[in-house]
Amino acid sequence: MATTMKPVIALVGRPNVGKSTLFNRMTKTRDAIVADYAGLTRDRHYGSGRLGAREFIVIDTGGFEPTAETGIIKEMAKQTRQAVAESDVVIFVVDAREGLSAQDHDIASFLRRLGKPCLLVANKAEGMTQGIQLTEFYELGFGEVIPVSAAHGQGTRSLIELALEPLNLPELDDEPEVDDGTIRLAVAGRPNVGKSTLINVWLGEERLIAFDMPGTTRDAISVPFTKDEQKYELIDTAGLRRRGKVFEAIEKFSVVKTLQAIERANVVVLLIDAIQGVTDQDSHIAGFIVESGRSVVVAINKWDAVDSYQRELVKRSIEQRLAFLRFADVFTISAIKRQGLEPVWKAIAHAHASATRKMPTPKLSRILEEAVAYQQPQRSGMFRPKLRYAHQGGMNPPVVVVHGNSLEHVTEAYKRYLEGRIREAFDLTGTPLRVEMKSADNPYANKS
Repeated sequence: MATTMKPVIALVGRPNVGKSTLFNRMTKTRDAIVADYAGLTRDRHYGSGRLGAREFIVIDTGGFEPTAETGIIKEMAKQTRQAVAESDVVIFVVDAREGLSAQDHDIASFLRRLGKPCLLVANKAEGMTQGIQLTEFYELGFGEVIPVSAAHGQGTRSLIELALEPLNLPELDDEPEVDDGTIRLAVAGRPNVGKSTLINVWLGEERLIAFDMPGTTRDAISVPFTKDEQKYELIDTAGLRRRGKVFEAIEKFSVVKTLQAIERANVVVLLIDAIQGVTDQDSHIAGFIVESGRSVVVAINKWDAVDSYQRELVKRSIEQRLAFLRFADVFTISAIKRQGLEPVWKAIAHAHASATRKMPTPKLSRILEEAVAYQQPQRSGMFRPKLRYAHQGGMNPPVVVVHGNSLEHVTEAYKRYLEGRIREAFDLTGTPLRVEMKSADNPYANKS
C-alpha cells in the first residue's frame, strides 16, 4: 500500500549562490528549519513549505563539489548526493552575477546522469536585463534558465509552481480522514538504533506482505497488522525488505522518510540507543514529533548491553535533553532479546486514547475554576487575567481553549500549571497538549 506524501525539493549548487536565502523564502510559511542534523548531515537543512493547498519539504544542501576527494568538502558532496537521492525534483542554483563556472559544469554533469526532474535557476538576477546575461547558462543543458532574486523574493512563487508541476500532485483536501479505529504507528530514531530489529520482532516472520515496491520518497510503505484485537498500520522508516518468508532489515537512514512518517503517524515510538545515550539528533527528532503534535512513547533499546553506570547516565540524559517530553512514558527494552516489549504496546494504546480523548466543556470549566481557586494567575500592572471557562478546541493533539479577559498577560509558567491540572484530570499521557488563551473583546477599546 503506498500513500502519497509531501513532495521533496532539493536545492543544489556551488557555495554562496544563495541557496539558503532561497530556502528561507520557500519555507517562509513555517519560518523554521524543522531539522538541522549537525554532523550526520553537514550543512543539510530540512524545512516545510506551502503554496496554496499544497505542502512540500525543501532540503538545503551545502556547497556542492562533486569531484571533491578529501575532507569536509568530500563529506558535503556525500550529503548533497543523499539529499538529491531523497528528492522528487532538484533546483540547481547558479549565480547570475558571477556567471558560469567550471564547478557549475561539474554539478550539471552529475545531475544529468541522475535523470531526475531538474530546474536551472539563476539567482541574484534582480535589475538585470533578462536574457542577455543568462544565455551562457544554456550550455549546461537544462533548457530554460529561470531568473529569480531570492533576496528580494522575485520569481520564487512561480519557481515553486514550476517545481511541483511535473509531479502531478493531487490537491490536498481538508476533508478529515475516515477513522476506522486503526492506529498509525511509526518507529523513529537514529541509524543502527534497532528500528528494524524491533519491527521484525513485532511483525513476526510469518508475515507475507511484499512491500519492496519502487517509487519516490513520497511513497510511504505501510504494513497493516493486528495485536490484541487492535488494528495498526505500521509506517516503515527503516527500509524493510522481504526475502523469502523472512524479513531482512536494511537500516538506511532517511531524514525525509522519518519526517514524513512522523507527520503521517498517530503515535511515534522514539527509539533511543542505551549505548550511545541521547544525542542531538535524538532531540531534533523528538522536537519534530512534538512540533507535529504527535503522541509519543520513548523506548530505550539495548538496555541489556549496558552496565548500571551507563544506565544512570542515559536516564539522566533523557531527563535533561528530552525534558520537553515529560508527558511521555519511557521504557527500557531489548528488541533483539524481546525483553520489555509488552508494556510499550499498552503505552501506545494509552497515548492514542489520550490524543483522541473527549473533554466535555462543563468538566473542563470546573477544572479551570478549581485550578484558579487553588492558584490565581499573576497580576500584570493594573490587570489580573480573569479565566472564565474552557472548551476543547481540537484533538490529536488535544487543544484546550480558555476564554476570559486580559488573558494575554497569562504567563507560560501558569499555562504549564493549567496543563498539569488538565492532564491529571483526564489521564493524558503520551500526547502533547496545547492550551490556548482567548480574550473577550473589550467593548470600550475603540471608543474615545
